[in-house]
Amino acid sequence: MNRSNSVLGILPVSKGGISGTVTDIRLIFQGAIKANASGIIVCHNHPSGNLNPSESDIKLTHKIKEAGTLMDILLFDHLIIISDGSYYSFADNGLL
Repeated sequence: MNRSNSVLGILPVSKGGISGTVTDIRLIFQGAIKANASGIIVCHNHPSGNLNPSESDIKLTHKIKEAGTLMDILLFDHLIIISDGSYYSFADNGLL
């Protein structure tokens, strides 16, 4: 996102298997840096339908936020979505 909070682009960084995926924080920020982004929103799905963040979701969010702080790229939110259109927002739930 730019300084006006306009979306600069959407970048898929990981595609999961049946039981999980690996997310490389460097790939997230590579896209943000190339787009000269001021901030990012990350999003992933939970095919299980469970909106609650896992421990690894929480750890990953903190790592992304820390990395962004070093580069002056704000993590606006991390969203978990499920197929019925429901979502969990880390920002709305005080986890950022």
